[in-house]
Amino acid sequence: MSELLRVSNLRVDAVSEQGRVPIVKDVSFSVNKGEVVALIGESGSGKTTIALATLGYARSGCRISGGEIDLDGVDVLSLNRKSLRRLRGRRISYLAQSASAAFNPALSIGEQVTEAAILHGVLSSADARRRAVELYKRLDLPGAERLGNRFPHQVSGGQLQRLMAARAMCSDPELLLLDEPTTALDVTTQIDVLAAFNDLIREQGTAAIYVTHDLALVAQIADRVVVLSNGEIRETGTVDQILNSPTDDYTKKLMAAIPQPPTRNSALPQTVTTTGANVEEPLMAVRGINAGYGRDSHGNPAVMVLHDVSADVAAGSVVGVIGESGCGKSTLARVIAGLLPAHNGRILLAGDPLPYRVEDRDRKAIKAIQIAFQMADVALNPRHRIREILGRPVTLFLKLQGEERDRRILELLDMVGLPRSMINRYPGELSGGQKQRVNLARCLAAEPRLLLCDEVTSSLDTIVADSVIELLKHLGGKLALSYIFISHDLSRIATLADHVVVLYAGHVVETGATRDILAPPFHPYTNLLLSSIPELRRGWLDDVMKTRAARAEPTGFPGDSAAGCPFYNRCPLAIKDVCNTQPVPIREPVGGHRIACHREVQDLSAF
Repeated sequence: MSELLRVSNLRVDAVSEQGRVPIVKDVSFSVNKGEVVALIGESGSGKTTIALATLGYARSGCRISGGEIDLDGVDVLSLNRKSLRRLRGRRISYLAQSASAAFNPALSIGEQVTEAAILHGVLSSADARRRAVELYKRLDLPGAERLGNRFPHQVSGGQLQRLMAARAMCSDPELLLLDEPTTALDVTTQIDVLAAFNDLIREQGTAAIYVTHDLALVAQIADRVVVLSNGEIRETGTVDQILNSPTDDYTKKLMAAIPQPPTRNSALPQTVTTTGANVEEPLMAVRGINAGYGRDSHGNPAVMVLHDVSADVAAGSVVGVIGESGCGKSTLARVIAGLLPAHNGRILLAGDPLPYRVEDRDRKAIKAIQIAFQMADVALNPRHRIREILGRPVTLFLKLQGEERDRRILELLDMVGLPRSMINRYPGELSGGQKQRVNLARCLAAEPRLLLCDEVTSSLDTIVADSVIELLKHLGGKLALSYIFISHDLSRIATLADHVVVLYAGHVVETGATRDILAPPFHPYTNLLLSSIPELRRGWLDDVMKTRAARAEPTGFPGDSAAGCPFYNRCPLAIKDVCNTQPVPIREPVGGHRIACHREVQDLSAF
């Protein structure tokens, strides 16, 4: 293969009034035509900064201070602004981590997918639309002929991520920059998106730089790997070399931090010990909750998301809620927090019913239940210092002012393992893991009894995510906190939760102790989730795509009116004219382990 991109002695500095701080230090590597090179490392290692530099771009407060970037004979760093505009989106395309942030909500999907190809004169409007439809089909997107007329909010997260790939590929670029494009996706959707990227790259012979912290994904898509730490290259080699015989201690540390997939076919011990609360009266209980969005002419939710959902949280315990994007996990958290009023059902706190709306709850109930949102970047006001972000809930809930207020803020920083010096910083001056800790500290300011953690580790690298998990365990024991831990990552759930609730299309399909959920019998959907966790070996993606019996993405909320099982259309064990027509029975292999399935327990045990 001939060389397409060469990066030589690249240096990038952070520039401030105090001077320059090097954040990328003399980095050199190359990418051949048709090759995928992965940049891996922890948050702050310089991965994204290096990838963006190949576009001749440095983020605000940064400056490319030295080195060379050669794209097939073109010196990128010597180009003026006009020449860079001709390069970006034409010869090099960028796929951002967050597809929802990358698309303009006011423009149709078709306009945005074809924009670069039309602006650069690669294709006429008509040809660009035809090219877009062709890409939609290659990426297994539904309704390809009409998809361009829809808006970003009208498609799922996995579909939007694939649409971002279509937008990047529409102008036939020579180099793709893939910046953590599957990090926040659930495991089944991640497989389809990754497979679609893989097929498209291989079919078109496009080169790519794949930025990630996930070595299991690197094993499926990359040819070579560059390991980075603190802006420096620690090791480089083929995927097989890095996975099987790493030489650098830092690479070995990354390998050791990879979460081990939950072991199927063997019961696991519970990881968190509950405080022995009365089983008859859990700290938090939801009973028969139905909830959704919008209103029809009869005052019912126009889109019903949760269907007859029930779950308990014992005092001092951790309940994991698992499922694909769109299954209702975050909706359940918002209903419990009172941010989205339930349509019907009951929410009980220590046996006392709670009003549906947070505005109707008393101060004691609001203090007791706090929610930590997924994206700390969105949850924290970028214009406020940490002192004000944490100070507002301290004043609101504890009525503290002045020195007492500041003392409590410092205690909160200590509690989440952040230096006290950060009290005067802005969120933009913190790393992703630090911002998530501030996000948690703000919740703890209310001294809650139940903390709702909504995908709080999904956008963090493995090592930082591990530190957040350890922090949650420590706080749970120290403060006698209970958690509802929402995640699409069963590996995380397995290390933290006592009890697991598996949601599919707004229905509870399986629930039980963690050790029971991860041992047969499985609901077919739980089995799909377990089998979709990437393995750290070459060829795993190809193998799983050959053997998967069901597509990754749900097609909506099929349980809205059907009497049968919502998983029917995807289930390899479905019984025609039974599973799709009859109410789903509840199987209980052992006490407390419940599976909603028409199949007998012995059939599920052999699955």
